[in-house]
Amino acid sequence: MNGIPETDLPAGALGLPVVEVLPELSAALAGHGSAVLVAPPGAGKTTLVPIHLLQSGIGGKIILIEPRRLAARAAARRMTSLLGEAVGETVGWRMRLDTKVSKQTRIEVITEGVFTRMILDDPELAGVGAVIFDEFHERSLDGDFGLALAIDVASALRDDLKLLVMSATLDGARIAALLGNAPVVESRGRAFDVKILNRDRPGTVPIEEAVVAAVRAALGDEAGSILVFLPGQREIRRVAERLSPVLPAGTLLAPLYGALDSAEQDRAVRPAPAGIRKIVLATDIAETSLTIEGVRVVIDSGLKRRPAFEPETGLTRLETVRVSKASADQRAGRAGRTEPGTAIRLWRAEQTAALEAFDQPEILASDLSGLLLDCAAWGVSDPATLALLDPPPPAAVSEAAKLLTQLGALDESGLLTEAGKAMRNLPLPPRLAHMVAASDAEDTGTAAEIAILLTERGLGGNDVDLADRLRRFRSGRDPRSKEASGLARRIASTSREATRGQSLGVADWATQGDVGAILALGYPDRVAIRQGAPGSYTLANGRGGRLDLANALAREKVIVIAEMQGTAATGHVVAAAGLEKSAFERIVAARAEDEEVVAFVAEAQAVRAFRVSRLGRAVIERVPQPLPKDERVTAALAEGIRQMGFASLDLGKDGARLLARLRFLAGAYGPPWPDLADDTLTATIEGWLLAYCPGASSLNDITPGRIVAALEGLVPPAFQGRLEALAPGHFDAPSGSRLPIRYEADQPVLAVRVQELFGLSQHPAIADGRLPLTLELLSPAHRPIQITRDLPGFWHGSWRDVRADLRGRYPKHEWPEDPANAKATARAKPRR
Repeated sequence: MNGIPETDLPAGALGLPVVEVLPELSAALAGHGSAVLVAPPGAGKTTLVPIHLLQSGIGGKIILIEPRRLAARAAARRMTSLLGEAVGETVGWRMRLDTKVSKQTRIEVITEGVFTRMILDDPELAGVGAVIFDEFHERSLDGDFGLALAIDVASALRDDLKLLVMSATLDGARIAALLGNAPVVESRGRAFDVKILNRDRPGTVPIEEAVVAAVRAALGDEAGSILVFLPGQREIRRVAERLSPVLPAGTLLAPLYGALDSAEQDRAVRPAPAGIRKIVLATDIAETSLTIEGVRVVIDSGLKRRPAFEPETGLTRLETVRVSKASADQRAGRAGRTEPGTAIRLWRAEQTAALEAFDQPEILASDLSGLLLDCAAWGVSDPATLALLDPPPPAAVSEAAKLLTQLGALDESGLLTEAGKAMRNLPLPPRLAHMVAASDAEDTGTAAEIAILLTERGLGGNDVDLADRLRRFRSGRDPRSKEASGLARRIASTSREATRGQSLGVADWATQGDVGAILALGYPDRVAIRQGAPGSYTLANGRGGRLDLANALAREKVIVIAEMQGTAATGHVVAAAGLEKSAFERIVAARAEDEEVVAFVAEAQAVRAFRVSRLGRAVIERVPQPLPKDERVTAALAEGIRQMGFASLDLGKDGARLLARLRFLAGAYGPPWPDLADDTLTATIEGWLLAYCPGASSLNDITPGRIVAALEGLVPPAFQGRLEALAPGHFDAPSGSRLPIRYEADQPVLAVRVQELFGLSQHPAIADGRLPLTLELLSPAHRPIQITRDLPGFWHGSWRDVRADLRGRYPKHEWPEDPANAKATARAKPRR
């Protein structure tokens, strides 16, 4: 494999930077068998490297793997243009819903998912001489897994197989190490200068408004077509709605996202007609491996939408996040592919430094059930043993194994079952493969159509109700709908053949044509039961779901949810189907569980008993039952008190005072006086309180008197006689009044009218006389006049001034000059 002269390359390739490193690349592959090529956008790597390898005489086909269908078609077309041929001759493509190859095809451009299935079905990759992974920095799950399998094949079965990983923004050293310290070849890029402008978008301004303003300004300030990066289809639609009425004549608006059919995507990528400016509204589909002719202005929202898997619920939600710095650079580079351009970023310049360096690899935040099923087919039980750049999270692997076992695809040992083999024959994720394989024979076609609707965005519209979407899909006459219908028929046929004469052993209810019942085969944990008001549901996995009240599905008693969005405990349902009563009864008969529940009901502040029928964690029915006469009532009451908190108990005045005294003693003396903090009391509620409340089933049954008795029972018997001596509940005043002592934290307080202490020459104290009480001295009207911990000092000191004031305000009372030797009284002086 010696390098070839530039003159042997297609004429359109001359001058592209990657040409300079092609000899070095050939030598690396010849000497090591694998290599890493790091080349910036515009270098020509995607189109020239496969052609170069072909013309260098490499044996067998060359497989070029692209992360996206749009990029695969664009790469194949560019190569055929250089070769002066049509797609399907020397260069073809192979992807879901679309294949253009022939017997003479030597370079196949395929998507990552197609390659994974190809290598799993034919581990030796017969007839393939080289596999090229393009734009590997996108780090999709299929890309990572496909490379791991290719490394496995090259090391164990095909030492002649050449592996090449290419990327524009990649840590080449890590990939090289994964490939056995393969050589890293670097190429310079070919890009024109791009001027970066920042326009801050305040958080209160919707992204659509900021984008529309930026587009309108760019139309006036800049020349050329405009590429706008938005997080998703919803934002693209909103921006298009706002822009369409205000665009000047001669401006073409073109959306670009994955759910569009190939003709609409190609329309967005093609050069605009002469004299026409084009505005392309795109998701991150346009970041790499794609040149949109005529674009010299990029407007970047700085946002993208990515899936995030929640192992605890088994749900994958879409979240809107900031792009990485690598993605922002890739996006800006789109403006300089063919001439100098401008990139307008809708954030402050200093915020760029805070962006993550690279996008998070998909393997770290994805549903791994498909990966685990494919690993089982490969003979690997633990995906972490493969040559993966990042090991998968154990929690996600565990959840995937649990799901596959529930679907019958794996046995308890983690080995592939017959059902799993049948599911693997279908080009679908495990849930949907099981849905098709386990449905009634006459419903297999319908199940395959539902699977296509859930994997091909936009088919049949975007209605939440999959039954409505299915009806529209079946009536569709556009090319994409026809291609999808053909794929559904092939999937159904494959499934019937794979399951002929065998039972999967996991389908335990009949589908009988019900879309919801069919969907439940793939999503048994997402059968959802309405709770109370329309639109509010609880899924069998315990999570909540909500539907807009305007949607007819919101009035259904039971639905099956395929997709949800949102990060809260209650997500927004975006794809579901109603479940007919008869179908639900069949599922309930197969899966529901009944149990007698004794639980505390907070609204009633009492324990109640129910017979509860559940589907997973969703309640189907709750029927009141008589309370049992056993310990379950006490346990439920204790749990209710713990949930509501100790303050929910009515201690009464005596109970509150006793508790304060005991807490004072615990703080002042420590053990054996017990710790009576709220947390301690609620944690041990059964032992100290409910034993004094036999037969209690509600908070009303726990009376203040019972609480007082229970608190007294906490004092060790040997110390019960010391309670009154150390922390008396009352003080006997010289006037004869019996006054309560307040125990606040570590300082007891006595509130007393001052004339009731006349005749007292020593300060009152507790704890065997060691701790003086804090006296709140009051007027006859119970208004505070002084706080003291030194009563004799008060009598001999400030009493003179206090007495003068009291005599004026309360002339009917006696105010002696020497209160320490006067007679205490609780009354005014007698009338004369």
